[in-house]
Amino acid sequence: MVCDFGPPIFALYPFFSLSKTHRTRPIEYAVGSVEIRVEAVADHGMATIWDADILIWAASQIVEARDSGLRTSRLMAATPRQILTFIRRGTSARDYDRLKAALDRLQSTTVCTSIRQPAEGRRHRFSWINEWQEQTDASGRPDGIELIVPDWFYQAVLDDALILTLDRAYFDLTGGLDRWLYRLVRKHAGRQRAGWQFEFRHLHVKSGSLAPFKRFAFDLRDIIRRQPLPGYRLALETDAPGGPLLAFEPCGQPVNGLVLSGTPGIVLSGTGLSCYREPKPGLSLSNDSRNRSPNLESNEESNSCRARPAGENRARTGSGRPETGCTEDTPGLPLGPSRGRGT
Repeated sequence: MVCDFGPPIFALYPFFSLSKTHRTRPIEYAVGSVEIRVEAVADHGMATIWDADILIWAASQIVEARDSGLRTSRLMAATPRQILTFIRRGTSARDYDRLKAALDRLQSTTVCTSIRQPAEGRRHRFSWINEWQEQTDASGRPDGIELIVPDWFYQAVLDDALILTLDRAYFDLTGGLDRWLYRLVRKHAGRQRAGWQFEFRHLHVKSGSLAPFKRFAFDLRDIIRRQPLPGYRLALETDAPGGPLLAFEPCGQPVNGLVLSGTPGIVLSGTGLSCYREPKPGLSLSNDSRNRSPNLESNEESNSCRARPAGENRARTGSGRPETGCTEDTPGLPLGPSRGRGT
């Protein structure tokens, strides 16, 4: 079984850099009672969404051990080959060096958040890996890796009765935005066969990306054109009053959004072959003119443009209202006839 690390909430917020370039600028996110600040050191840079594959491996091992009736622990040991094979990487000396660099970034990146805190105003600070060490054999060759995951992460994996599963093809996604978007879509569209939708501007804030909004929107349109997400079909809706919307829905066989942690060792993705075919020209793959329903059942802030990086000052119009690029009182469009012709 492949499972995303921790409860499904981790698919909703920016915890990792979406670029392989060296990032030291913090991620700051605040909406409602949720606050997140991710910091990096100059020597290693911020942990990336590719580095998070190691945490997916760790969470999968914890869940598999628990479901097998074995004792679980924050201390984990494995050979580099076991980890690299699980996350579909090569096993050369260069790949091993990259694994060690990823472990360094996970250990040096710190997260301060209000998520999973019992009292309002309380913050928890941790690193994705408390510590790690390399083991060698008698000849000095690498023989294994030991790492300790933080209690915040460990308890999140164990305490949640539902585990968000991932298609194995997730590890084959090469783009950082592709990977982040798949996890977000997997969390939301998995439970709703009719699909959901997000405003482009809200996705920009939610991703923690350093790219300007115009570049971010261009990349989203390119993803819609390429259709790289296994098990899901993406479409562009341009007739919404708040600006362009990214709409998505499962394709092939229906995909359950949440899989019980006691599932068998193999979880079928239900992905049909049609999901991997290059789409015909055009951004919309459906003749359905309706707009998908907003995903308010799962996450009240998901469609709202009110979320913004903490400390960011928004420009104000002459009326004194914030200039957000979308209407704050219309977070999403309900199911029903389209107000205009979809594209």
